[in-house]
Amino acid sequence: MEDFSNHSNNETFESILNAHISRRQALVGGVASAALLFVGANAASAQPSRSSLARSVFGARKSPKIGFSSIPLQSGPMPTIAQEYAMSVLAPWREKLDGSGTSFEYVGFTAAQQEQSVGIGHDGMWYFGSDSKGLLCVNHEYGTAPHMLGKSVPTNLDEVRLMQAGHGMSVIAIEKSAKGWKIAKSKKNRRITANTPATFSGPAASSALLVNPANNPVLGTLNNCANGYTPWGTYLTCEENFNGYFGATSSSWRASTSQARYGVTATGFGYDWHKYDPRFDLSNAAYANEINRFGWVVEVDPNKPGSTPVKRTALGRVKHEGADVVEGKNGRIVVYMGDDERFDYIYKFVSRDNWKKMRSRGVSPLDEGTLYVAKLNADGTGQWLELSTANPALATWTIDRILVETRLAADLAGATKMDRPEWISTNKAGETYVTLTNNTRRGTSGQAPADAANPRAVNTYGHIIRFRDGDKHIGTSFVWEIFALADNVFDESGQMFGSPDGIWADEDGRVFVQTDGEQPDRHNDQMLVADSKTREFKRLFTGVVGGEVTGVAVTPSRKTMFINIQHPGDGDNTRTNFPAKFTGAAGPVPRDSIVVISRKNGGIVGT
Repeated sequence: MEDFSNHSNNETFESILNAHISRRQALVGGVASAALLFVGANAASAQPSRSSLARSVFGARKSPKIGFSSIPLQSGPMPTIAQEYAMSVLAPWREKLDGSGTSFEYVGFTAAQQEQSVGIGHDGMWYFGSDSKGLLCVNHEYGTAPHMLGKSVPTNLDEVRLMQAGHGMSVIAIEKSAKGWKIAKSKKNRRITANTPATFSGPAASSALLVNPANNPVLGTLNNCANGYTPWGTYLTCEENFNGYFGATSSSWRASTSQARYGVTATGFGYDWHKYDPRFDLSNAAYANEINRFGWVVEVDPNKPGSTPVKRTALGRVKHEGADVVEGKNGRIVVYMGDDERFDYIYKFVSRDNWKKMRSRGVSPLDEGTLYVAKLNADGTGQWLELSTANPALATWTIDRILVETRLAADLAGATKMDRPEWISTNKAGETYVTLTNNTRRGTSGQAPADAANPRAVNTYGHIIRFRDGDKHIGTSFVWEIFALADNVFDESGQMFGSPDGIWADEDGRVFVQTDGEQPDRHNDQMLVADSKTREFKRLFTGVVGGEVTGVAVTPSRKTMFINIQHPGDGDNTRTNFPAKFTGAAGPVPRDSIVVISRKNGGIVGT
């Protein structure tokens, strides 16, 4: 199966970056000379060099304190952390939401029990509360049949329901006790799963493209990856690889142009839900548009446990990796979003008006506004291309089609193909950071060549760019530069990484980078802290074998940070039993979990 679906002729970020590099006569010597600069390395020339434009835009700032002892890469069954820090485990998969501190057993685990306990595939999250108690919203990206069921695929509807109940997200009340953080008993504790009632709002809410002949209700959220949160106290959970849950029971089924552009195939990712649940059967005409109901940013109010999750159509339908919310000029809401697939795009949404005024009128700031897609130029500038009928390239489209088939609309608009745009985070200084995880298909078999913003053919290890948007985030132009190029090239301290994924930029100028994918010498995924001024990195945390490090949330003081270990050991208890002590094949099945991090002296995490 192809691992990308964008076959448009749009310019690639790699070709743009090649021109950008040529303009600056930078990165001489290839990939190795473009490796990340790490603390302790004698490699000042290893940074991507910077244009005068980038220096003027990103140059003036004070370096933040990053004073911990950077740790080496690890490959073991348990996580490690810098010596100045402590860590503990919170809310593992299957822990009950009743505050009892107990968990349902793996053997005999049911869908009903999963709906009453923490889901699997911990990913993006955010914390709403004080330094001692509050609500933690946690995404549950995915859980495979081998991990959840102990078998290769589900064989009946009950097993499918269990898997569906593990997806979605959790709202968890947590509190700090003398023994550390724990789940608290609360009426606000809830699970939102693949079968929870949901609703649509915004310009495409009434579109015929979202209605099935079966007239079935809108249900659920899937593959919830990264996230965002709003100034009015709600949580945004983002649906990513939704295509993988659908399949066809009929050999005569063929993907439509729109479905093909979203990577839809007859077998999906091998979940086999379509064999037992007709909602996920692409060849069932009664559910012809069910797949269009996924791929959205979903708003959830954590303080209202009876509220219905709302899919905000104005933000477009893609494989949403996150929704970074910024208050822009005149109080307008801006949402930055990545579409996580090879050769896909970066988006932003700008609300029509000041968000407080809109809410006072009973209008969601996420329902009225303009959606844009990014075009990056070789000279370090970029434009936001409007995705609406006002764009001549889309003049024959309807707004609902633009929002439901956003990828096709962005192709026509002329967006720049990127190397898997994932998490996006904006700091207090107005710098926006984007992780481009990797793209092993670039430049191979006739695929898109390198460009300025995607600098390497066969980009195995990925990179990070940053940009400063125009007119306090609401403008249609921006300036960008390469912040870091990841690579499998060691300096003397071994401080390299690959596949940057999660990212969070704090208000002091630190950039927390998490990885998901191949690391140097196949070591474990990790979390690093970078100085936004010097672009120097230190490694704070390493995960477990086979597991992704992902998700960032902090308490108001930033003295406690919550991160996740997802799919530890890929569910294989012969590799790890995390969070239990590793015992080998006879040990417990590993459990996705939150890791609570704090500095031993009580300082801000990252210092």
